[in-house]
Amino acid sequence: MKTINVAAQMTGLAKYQVRKLVLNNKIKYVTSGKKFLVNMNSLINYLNEGDVSTTERSDENDRIKKL
Repeated sequence: MKTINVAAQMTGLAKYQVRKLVLNNKIKYVTSGKKFLVNMNSLINYLNEGDVSTTERSDENDRIKKL
């Protein structure tokens, strides 16, 4: 768990980019007072794999469901 500033420095991203991922629930985090603590494994997985959840959702919606 790292702060947004430290996570940005470690990954080479801008602070606003990491903050945007947190606020859009793209990566896991917890709050400690006013600070966001980023789960670094979640951030690294997101950077390696991208936004997998949106592609999975679109595949589910394209299928015909049995009634």
